[in-house]
Amino acid sequence: MTIDNAFTNKLRIAEKPGPLRTFAAVLAHSGDSWFWILGLIFMWWFGTPYWKSRALVLGISVIFTAILVMLIKFTVKRRRPEGEWGAIYRATDPHSFPSGHATRAFMLAVIALGFGPLWFAIVLLIWAPLVALARVAMGVHYLSDVIAGFLLGIVMGGVMIAILKPLFLLS
Repeated sequence: MTIDNAFTNKLRIAEKPGPLRTFAAVLAHSGDSWFWILGLIFMWWFGTPYWKSRALVLGISVIFTAILVMLIKFTVKRRRPEGEWGAIYRATDPHSFPSGHATRAFMLAVIALGFGPLWFAIVLLIWAPLVALARVAMGVHYLSDVIAGFLLGIVMGGVMIAILKPLFLLS
């Protein structure tokens, strides 16, 4: 057994019913692309100009990050850990490296730091590591998948800020 497998197994709670497992499952789903895209569309549709601009920046960033993650996943082709939970993820995306949820969560947090508001950035900075750990806890990722996602998310957040901030002239 590798060190990665050992740590992954220690964090795993997918097979242990209870409130912690329920909380982890909610967190694990909270980073879904469709959830964020729908939320950002809602934010753009009903938001003030301030929030419309942030929704657009975040939406563009989610799409470009998803494309990069999928290219890496289909190049590396690492199989997900064995398990029952997360059948939709296992069916639609059998590859686990890197974690798209962890990448997206940390990318969103970095962009919130770059574009604001500060309270939103703080919320996402607390949420992002919880999503990453929940993905391991629920058995759909290895710990190294979410660590790679964490690093890739930080890089993608920085890249997207560098590209989009001058275009949107936001502070």
